[in-house]
Amino acid sequence: MEKGPGRKDPDGAYGTPQKYDPSFKGPIHDRSCTDIICCILLVIAIVGYVVVGIIAWTYGDPRKVIYPTDSRGQFCGQLGTPNENKPFLFYFNILKCASPLVLLEFQCPTKQICVNKCPDQYLTYLNARKQPKDFEYYKQFCVPGFNNSQKSLPEVLKDGDCPSVITPSKPLARRCLPAINTKKGVVMVGNDTTFEDGLGQRRNVTELVEGAKKANVVLEARQLAMKIFEDYTVSWHWIIIGLVIAMVFSFIFVVLLRFLAGIMIWVMIVLVILVLGYGIVHCYLEYARLKGEAGSDVSLKDLGFQTDLRVYLHLKQTWLAFMIILCIMEVIIILLLIFLRKRILIAIALIKEASRAVGHIMTSLVFPLCTFFLVCLCVAYWASTAVFLSTSNEAVYKVFNDTSKCDYAGQTCIPETFNMTNITKQCPDARCLFAFYGGETAYHKYLIIFQIYNAFMFFWLANFVIALGQVTLAGAFASYYWAFKKPDDMPAFPLFSSFGRALRYHTGSLAFGSLILAIVQIIRVLLEYLDHKLKAAENKFAKFLLACLKCCFWCLEKFIKFLNRNAYIMIAIYGTNFCTSAKNAFFLLMRNIIRVAVLDKVTDFLLFLGKLLIVGSVGILAFFFFTQRIDVVQGTAPTLNYYWVPILTLVVGSYLIAHGFFSVYAMCVDTLFLCFLEDLERNDGSSEKPYFMSSDLKKLLNKTNKGHLDA
Repeated sequence: MEKGPGRKDPDGAYGTPQKYDPSFKGPIHDRSCTDIICCILLVIAIVGYVVVGIIAWTYGDPRKVIYPTDSRGQFCGQLGTPNENKPFLFYFNILKCASPLVLLEFQCPTKQICVNKCPDQYLTYLNARKQPKDFEYYKQFCVPGFNNSQKSLPEVLKDGDCPSVITPSKPLARRCLPAINTKKGVVMVGNDTTFEDGLGQRRNVTELVEGAKKANVVLEARQLAMKIFEDYTVSWHWIIIGLVIAMVFSFIFVVLLRFLAGIMIWVMIVLVILVLGYGIVHCYLEYARLKGEAGSDVSLKDLGFQTDLRVYLHLKQTWLAFMIILCIMEVIIILLLIFLRKRILIAIALIKEASRAVGHIMTSLVFPLCTFFLVCLCVAYWASTAVFLSTSNEAVYKVFNDTSKCDYAGQTCIPETFNMTNITKQCPDARCLFAFYGGETAYHKYLIIFQIYNAFMFFWLANFVIALGQVTLAGAFASYYWAFKKPDDMPAFPLFSSFGRALRYHTGSLAFGSLILAIVQIIRVLLEYLDHKLKAAENKFAKFLLACLKCCFWCLEKFIKFLNRNAYIMIAIYGTNFCTSAKNAFFLLMRNIIRVAVLDKVTDFLLFLGKLLIVGSVGILAFFFFTQRIDVVQGTAPTLNYYWVPILTLVVGSYLIAHGFFSVYAMCVDTLFLCFLEDLERNDGSSEKPYFMSSDLKKLLNKTNKGHLDA
């Protein structure tokens, strides 16, 4: 039978319960610095991160993400360069773009030049030389400065001065790709199904298609990104209005919780059920409407990936999938409410107490904005550094010598000065040709290490910022709980006092906790990378082992987040180091495992329903507005390529806003819950050891303070 703080621990496996301490009045002020070594490591790591950023910004060029570059690394169509009138990139041999190297390096292993227009006809170099008019046209697709009178035909093709053949092409994202079309199911480029490769062979155009697909692996995504960007440019002000509405909804909800917590929780539960119910009905109506329509029976698997996502809304299977997902969510929520209805009453009491705490520390509602701003700085620094690192590759040229032995073969060279070096004297047949995009300096050799370090530091700093926010809020709310006469016994500025203590004494402990979490997260990223690499592999055991590792590290990350959160609460209250705080928090929770497993999780579930209600309301409003289904504002909504772009943005944005507001409540509830467990262990309700919990909690738990009037 449960007595006192919950399930007893007779064997002492989870430590000794807290003893009564008459001097304990909440967060300890007389504390010292903790985990200093981790603090020093964090400072050194940040200095190293800044150095990596400076190096990346020195070598990188983000324009490579947007604009194509030729084999010499020159941008096509850039003002003030020799290629300013040549906006398109032309591949000498598009067939080489079918190489897997394209997917690894995002570059075709063939010579590339900038041209002012893409070719519009089939023509081989051999045939072009027979007609001056054709050859004049053909020369624009040769390297700049090419002079036919100085070289024979084999030498031109050997030196890579001109392509062996040009094919009808169209520009896509400033790249000249084969003009592919189909007639009666037959793939054609131009009006032909075969072409001469310029080397005396007839080849099928499907080989061009394969090369174009690989060369186009990033271009389709880029085209989709451009359309999404266009949608943002015409709908950004409506998105901002929607986010403001979400902020207003969240603030009103939080304020109402302060005064009407019980009623608001039950209203919220009912509204969530109704919102999900409406979603189910809407999906069924759309599913019924599509019955009998031509093309609506196509399966999602047969359709495959489409850049125009509106296509999926014309399929019955899409709406059926939505309806099934919403039905499952509805059933799960209703079952949880039925089986946990008694615990919901205690959870509501905790939320009421959290509402009072937030009401007395109103600055806590604004504090998440500081955390959000710092996390945005971390994201911006990581993203910009990643872009600069990924665009640091340079065109590498190497010495090639096919006819005779040359000691310099394979060495790097500079095309502009190659003919003036001793290499041409010792190896007359040697040529300085484009090899690959990369670099052979120490910087380029360790580029992948810099990328991993960039990702690792992002995780560490982002987790540190979040930890700083959590320990600050925990210290403030603990000051509220352990004030016997609320709010008279509370310090003047609990939030700022807690923030100062966290930065002054516990930067090392926060760095320690966030470092452990960052290590697990970077391991998960590496496992995802390995999984991506092994997708084409046939080794089922390796795939199974990788899936098990991914699952284990996912569970480990969730556990560490849970443990860190409670450790930070202990740090905020007692000022102990990270390991001691984590151990004490874990033992305290294990001594009260029943309450932790039910009461705390029920509270989290209720707060999640609040987020779901705000997100669902804003999402439905955005859906009706951007699809122009509201008569009052019909015609006001902008014309979009994809109306899901602003809707999805608003759904994600409103969730983040609601999460920001409710994260304060969640941290408050978790802090009060741990304080509540400590209160039950430390005190017994006697006049010497009175409970600090609120009168509502005492009534629900049948506890009283003997000799004291309950507040």
